[in-house]
Amino acid sequence: MPVAPTVVPVGSVPDGKVSDYLTGKLLNDTPEEYVRQNIEKALVRQYKYSAKDCEPEFPIGVGRSRKRADIAVFGPGQDHTQNNAYILVETKKADIKPSHKTEGVDQLISYMSACLNTKYGMWTNGDDRLCFAKRPDGKGGWTVDEIIDIPGLGQTEEDAQRPKRKDLKPATADNLLFAFRRCHNYIAAHEGKQKTEAFWELLKLIFTKIEDERSKVISFYATPSERENSSIATAAKKRIQDLFTTKVVKKYPTIFDVKDTEIDLKPTVVAYVVTQLQGYSLLASPVDVKGVAYEEIVGSNLRGDRGEFFTPRNACRMAVSMINPQPEERLLDPSCGTGGFLIAAMNHALEFIERSEREQWVDPANGTDSEREELFRRRTEYLSQNVFGIDLNPALVRAAKMNMVMNNDGSGGLFQGNTLENPHRWDALTRKAIPLGSIDVIVSNPPFGAKIPVDDEDTLSQYDLAATWDQDEGGNWDIRVDRHGSSVLQKSQPPEILFIERALQLLKPGTGRMAMVIPNGILNNPGLAYVRHWLVRHAQILAVVDMHRDLFQPGNDTQTSMVLMRRLSAEEVAEAEITGLDYPLFMAVAEKIGHDKRGNVIYRRTDEGEDALISRVETVTEIDQKTGGEVRRDITVTERQVDDELPEVATAYLRWLSEQK
Repeated sequence: MPVAPTVVPVGSVPDGKVSDYLTGKLLNDTPEEYVRQNIEKALVRQYKYSAKDCEPEFPIGVGRSRKRADIAVFGPGQDHTQNNAYILVETKKADIKPSHKTEGVDQLISYMSACLNTKYGMWTNGDDRLCFAKRPDGKGGWTVDEIIDIPGLGQTEEDAQRPKRKDLKPATADNLLFAFRRCHNYIAAHEGKQKTEAFWELLKLIFTKIEDERSKVISFYATPSERENSSIATAAKKRIQDLFTTKVVKKYPTIFDVKDTEIDLKPTVVAYVVTQLQGYSLLASPVDVKGVAYEEIVGSNLRGDRGEFFTPRNACRMAVSMINPQPEERLLDPSCGTGGFLIAAMNHALEFIERSEREQWVDPANGTDSEREELFRRRTEYLSQNVFGIDLNPALVRAAKMNMVMNNDGSGGLFQGNTLENPHRWDALTRKAIPLGSIDVIVSNPPFGAKIPVDDEDTLSQYDLAATWDQDEGGNWDIRVDRHGSSVLQKSQPPEILFIERALQLLKPGTGRMAMVIPNGILNNPGLAYVRHWLVRHAQILAVVDMHRDLFQPGNDTQTSMVLMRRLSAEEVAEAEITGLDYPLFMAVAEKIGHDKRGNVIYRRTDEGEDALISRVETVTEIDQKTGGEVRRDITVTERQVDDELPEVATAYLRWLSEQK
């Protein structure tokens, strides 16, 4: 049974400080420092430069002045002198623009000119990123050309501008988030489109990028000349449009219909977006890095008005660790939204497959062709047969399918529909794939709120919990019936109550289990006692974790609990009705969930009031420089410890569970 990653306390950071990624020195925690720390991580983990060959706050002479470059990169093992500086990087906070008179691009270029052997430079505020190459002008001076990307260690400039498979880089930290945001803002600014329209066009290009990565030859690229020249950019758009038409539209007809086969962007805009994404390997990038980037941009464009608040990733991870879905089990999210909860559970099961297959490889880090083929077969079989999702919002279903493709796929099992409707009214494909009583594991955060009541009589008539309940003097509850013996329905019912009953109907009797976010009112409101009465007679409550009120902040302050339960068998239901069931129950209160009500990250403090540092081992995927294949290796990461008790809750539950008979 998996447990949370082991973390080892290694020190502390005073309030308002951050430990520099390259040196470990304490620096002021500012918006500009946030950008620099992301670039430092990228230089080491994406571009493969050694931390000892990089220096932050590097002093250089510019004329008679002494300045400090935010980051300088040197050749392997070279002395850190101004003459040896190979790459210079200037990082700024988000509101400093490239055209800023003193802190913009001109500042970087002046530094590059002052360093004789500097060849490349990068200027970024996170949302904008510009790269440059310094070239001799043949007259004893220099010119500076804008390029697409700086070269990585051992990489030629040509490879950096048009990467081959071996040159692709898994994203680190928030750098992919910066890239997605940069692309979205560029589309909105240069196309005159609404935010949502810009979002869908960006997703077409992201999809095309992902599918191109599955090919042996990389064709998703744009050259500097294509990005800079509108007439030449037409060739880039045609190349990308052909990829989209042949590799994406044909493969995913349920996502892109015949009316949506064109990338509706100017050639220069296509070329720009492509250059921002072409150096990454989206398939090899860590799930959390992709999830944070994707869900932020989805949330800012598609967040609906039907009680849709996407489950924070740490809450998803906690619930998935506790519910522990296995590769042979059928997995469902009946209100899947953009797929974040489902992807966390899906990848948990895929990790079992990956681990079990690699344990049989001669070289667990790099398998043979036949070993990799068997791993791919098992993964594909699981994703195509055992992963399902339903959501009412067609835009969210489409976004979820794209999210699934970006995170190992499994999009074929996602359906648009009203989960609460009578299953006979679901479309034929959904009915066939997800019959009642067929699911092993459900993970779900259903929409909730009195503003979106279910009042359709045909829908309500399916549910015991939509009926009117009466309590007798002995405290027993019964459904009220009319003179014909039929249940008396309530006029309406909030969807979160009906979702509990529908989810249990979908689970396999006796063995099916689920983790669901449930508003605390259902668990403690006296007026909803009948719901609890029904629930304990149809499910074994495995765990209740009381979540902090800020879990869904900013945006929603509803107090919720993560509830784990198992559907009872028919025999158990009968026993529960007569005598009740007696069993142990895990309960916990999560007082720290890693962020405050404004969404700001909160870090754990030592007894002295300083931010605690932790060291943990992280498995990362890299692209082999010779073969272009994926290679996994373990690295040690030292960082500030987020003040989040949810991983500890999961570990405590698994320990408690192992102690039960």
